[in-house]
Amino acid sequence: MAVILELAVQGAQMALVLLLAPLLTGFVRKVKARLLRRQGPSLIQPYRDLLRLMRKEVVLADNASWLFRVTPYLIFATTWVGAALIPTFAAGLTFSWTADLIAIVALLGSARFFLALAGMDVGTSFGGIGSSREVMIASLAEPAMLLIVFSLALVAGATQLSTVAAFMGSPEVGLRVSLGMSLIALVMVAIAENARIPVDNPSTHLELTMVHEAMVLEYSGRHLAMIEFAAFLKLLLYVSLISCVFLPWGLASAGAGLESLAPGVVAYVGKLAVCGVLLAVFETAIAKMRVFRVPDFLGAALMLALLGTLLLFVSRSL
Repeated sequence: MAVILELAVQGAQMALVLLLAPLLTGFVRKVKARLLRRQGPSLIQPYRDLLRLMRKEVVLADNASWLFRVTPYLIFATTWVGAALIPTFAAGLTFSWTADLIAIVALLGSARFFLALAGMDVGTSFGGIGSSREVMIASLAEPAMLLIVFSLALVAGATQLSTVAAFMGSPEVGLRVSLGMSLIALVMVAIAENARIPVDNPSTHLELTMVHEAMVLEYSGRHLAMIEFAAFLKLLLYVSLISCVFLPWGLASAGAGLESLAPGVVAYVGKLAVCGVLLAVFETAIAKMRVFRVPDFLGAALMLALLGTLLLFVSRSL
């Protein structure tokens, strides 16, 4: 009976991230519209968009290969697995031993790799431009992400997320300069990886500046729905990662009863709401930067993560 309950809680977490991902995107859009004194779309508009795309017919280019057809499902599956592995409302679940930071970085890198290949598969100019820009962003974002992982591993003594969350929630951590640098670097990487302002504008299709949208211009129907759903899940993944590592309050402990899971769910939804408001305020207050300034932005994240790691090598107390 205990095994069935643990599997049910793990399945509930997988379903929860699937249900909340479009809602988080809709919430960010709504808050941004309110800040700009507009009515804005409904909170459930992303769900409607996904249903509308699922009903539409798929239109494929004549020279599209099997990779172009398979990529949307691969991207959705890898992103969903990565988002479901991160402890949301409870730690120490059945599959928590697989929730390793390096594994999550590898899953995100695999999704990016296949998306870049799909963008170049048809041979359009926009797809090639978007893929080259995506790889350029990845060449700086992934090293920064790995350095953040190394910093957390030096502090917590592990890369397993449940262990990291338990350590970060304990009084042993204290205030550390290295963790502050890692947090800022992780936020910058999350903004770049999710194609948010100032790196990219998710609400425009301007050919000269777009990155993510350029790679998916040739997709339609259910294929485009899978890619859009993966984008929603990716935003939720990074928000969940920041909440799990740096805001681990409210997480139910391993083996906790059902009465302890409800407060964990409430705390998790509250964290998503706070992070969504902060993201909307940030995107409203800042302008999009030029494409050739993106390496400077990510280079700063890389340097912050590197300095945080070096500080921990010099002194474990910093």
